[in-house]
Amino acid sequence: MIDLKIVRENPDLVRDSQRARGEDPALVDRLLDADAARRAAIVEADALRAEQKGLGKQVGKAAGDEKSALLSRAKELSDLVKAAVSRQNDAEQTSAEAHRAISNIVSAQTPPGGEDDYVVLEHVGTPREIAEPKDHLELGESLGLIDMGRGAKVSGSRFYFLTGQGAMLQLGLLNMAAAKATAAGFTMMIPPVLVRPEVMGGTGFLGAHAAEVYHLEEDDAYLVGTSEVPLAGYHADEILDLSDGPKRYAGWSTCFRREAGSYGKDTRGIIRVHQFDKVEGFVYCRPEDAEAEHQRLLDFEKSMLAAIDVPYRVIDVAAGDLGSSASRKFDCEAWIPTQNTYRELTSTSNCTTFQARRLATRYRDENGKAQIAATLNGTLATTRWLVAILENHQQPDGSVVIPNELATFTGFQVIEPR
Repeated sequence: MIDLKIVRENPDLVRDSQRARGEDPALVDRLLDADAARRAAIVEADALRAEQKGLGKQVGKAAGDEKSALLSRAKELSDLVKAAVSRQNDAEQTSAEAHRAISNIVSAQTPPGGEDDYVVLEHVGTPREIAEPKDHLELGESLGLIDMGRGAKVSGSRFYFLTGQGAMLQLGLLNMAAAKATAAGFTMMIPPVLVRPEVMGGTGFLGAHAAEVYHLEEDDAYLVGTSEVPLAGYHADEILDLSDGPKRYAGWSTCFRREAGSYGKDTRGIIRVHQFDKVEGFVYCRPEDAEAEHQRLLDFEKSMLAAIDVPYRVIDVAAGDLGSSASRKFDCEAWIPTQNTYRELTSTSNCTTFQARRLATRYRDENGKAQIAATLNGTLATTRWLVAILENHQQPDGSVVIPNELATFTGFQVIEPR
């Protein structure tokens, strides 16, 4: 959730943010009305409770008709207090729902516009000329790395097996991410992949993106689409010690996404699938340190892309293409030769205090006062990276040469055709 104080003191800022996202600015007025009603209900209930408490003291001192009148008023007050408390509870629920409906405030540095209005910040590397390149699935099948047919037979469309060196390639990639993250000061985590509704909702994934999430109704639990979710819940309802700097975690998990609404789009191969593995970076810090941590995450992602030696570009994602919890987001997109375009491999978001406020994650400032922490996340490696690795490093004879740094984790340098 965003800071309610900002909504009260600068509602136009929040309305402008909503417009930039392509969302309803009227939600701001709905929240202001709900907040005013909530505060009025609290005042009313508190006043009646105070009167009830004072009346109780008078009853003990009264006698005769006076006592009877006071007892009658006490009964009347009891009913009024119950009704007022009920109205307060309803008003608080309405206010909380209105509060949660508003997305994070867009950073002033975020480009305006929609999905196609990103700003390219830099290009790294030059795509090499590949005569008649094969796509990752053709390469994966010819090299015995990917089996989509049996994946569909066992689990349905958009599932797959990684086989032989394909499995080892992914494990090597993720192990490299884990090793590099640990060396960079991240604490390695293997989190649960089932989470409670309050954790999934706290990270902002049950709003516009709820259709992407798998829900187990019998258990009322959700399968995560990124380890950002359990890592965000890790310190829920806690006060952190950030006196020595940010807390940085790297979570390795299997991830699940329904890919709702993407039928007919990227259905070939393993670009958009229902299950994949990922190492995700997650940071807790003071709000004033969030921009620097965002750049630090981006720099780490760039070091990972250098290790797989693929051409890529960095984009500043436009406001209308941000997730509800992100204030600003950078994507790194790798060159995919057979598509003749760049495709997202990493994403890093500054969520400011939006998630931590929902999850009650705080830290103590220099005066010892509890304040809301900031959170950030960023992709450190994922199954989709195999697409860029295979296509960019394919050879004329159908083999694939693994970049040197990655090869130290896979145990092989060349994948030969069968």
